[in-house]
Amino acid sequence: MAFLADVLSRVKPSATIAVTQKARELKNSGRDVIGLGAGEPDFDTPDNIKNAAIEAIRRGETKYPPVSGIVPLREAIAAKFKRENNLDYRPDQTIVGTGGKQILFNAFMATLNTGDEVIIPRPYWVSYPEMVAICGGTPVYAETSIDNGFKLTAAALEKAITPRTKWLIMNSPSNPSGAAYTQGELRELADVLLKHPHVWTLTDDMYEHLTYGDFVFKTIAEVEPALLDRTLTMNGVSKAYAMTGWRIGYAAGPVALIKAMDMIQGQQTSGACTISQWAAVEALNGPQDFIAKNKAVFQGRRDLVVSMLNQAKGISCPVPEGAFYVYPSCEGLIGKKTPGGKVIESDENFVSELLEAEGVAVVHGTAFGLGPNFRISYATSDSLLEEACIRIQRFTNSLS
Repeated sequence: MAFLADVLSRVKPSATIAVTQKARELKNSGRDVIGLGAGEPDFDTPDNIKNAAIEAIRRGETKYPPVSGIVPLREAIAAKFKRENNLDYRPDQTIVGTGGKQILFNAFMATLNTGDEVIIPRPYWVSYPEMVAICGGTPVYAETSIDNGFKLTAAALEKAITPRTKWLIMNSPSNPSGAAYTQGELRELADVLLKHPHVWTLTDDMYEHLTYGDFVFKTIAEVEPALLDRTLTMNGVSKAYAMTGWRIGYAAGPVALIKAMDMIQGQQTSGACTISQWAAVEALNGPQDFIAKNKAVFQGRRDLVVSMLNQAKGISCPVPEGAFYVYPSCEGLIGKKTPGGKVIESDENFVSELLEAEGVAVVHGTAFGLGPNFRISYATSDSLLEEACIRIQRFTNSLS
């Protein structure tokens, strides 16, 4: 359609949203569907956070907020970074957006010129390359593999850097793989970045509080303080605090970058919802004990899903360190036939036939830049996860 902008030809719709919508439509039509596509905790927002929002409404906190966020929230963000990450940011070095997506988008819009390159390790969250493309940049993919836990290595990073590189995106724990970087692994990447002072790092720490076992979370500017002045550290309340629908993301970085992002946001949406911001103040400053309880539930679900998937014919599922996803390989099923005679030629074929045959909705790995894999979100009940895995086992057993 000639009326539409050329940029749309460079952008694909979100595969995760598409799978969730497809599952919803099938359910509404009467199909028995288990949707494992959405990256959203099934826990409710804690009552103290809800009550803070209600109290804010009653106080009349319903006017336009400052573009970069209300002062108490920016102070809470700076305090959180100091308390949990040993990062020294002033409140004027922070910014609040309508979810993490807006933070990322505004950072790219504020910094990318045509031809600027952004290094994105595969597999990646589906929105990263699309945001880069919309903002005129060029995604450059750095390879990982199931053998190294889907983690970017120093050698792969070095290989991807060119004189046009502007950003490296780091997402730990990762969506879609659940991979999380140890302090030693971040140290090796930091050593590469120190050799290339023109490369900035955008670290997406949205799943920071969802790591399992003895894993200790670190963020790259914490590991190498010399990178602080060219790092945007992004986080939010969506995952750890079960506040996806409240739409609050935040970041901290150099003042000049934050001011540029503020200017763009001022012409785009202005400040995020005041009521959600006051709820986020309570989330960051209030009791944190429920996070450990929720994390224990997620770890149990992870272990259940990994165990059952590794009992499915042709599937290999590594154990992720964090988030609430697994990213198993279905390579052992490529070339197999369904009972109806259809050949599984790709991970996209696999997830399509799985949905058709067994009513289990998952996301194909090529949507995240690396296949033949698929992503399962285990942010749902044990009973649904167990039933879904039984169906996956039954489907893989039916292939010949």
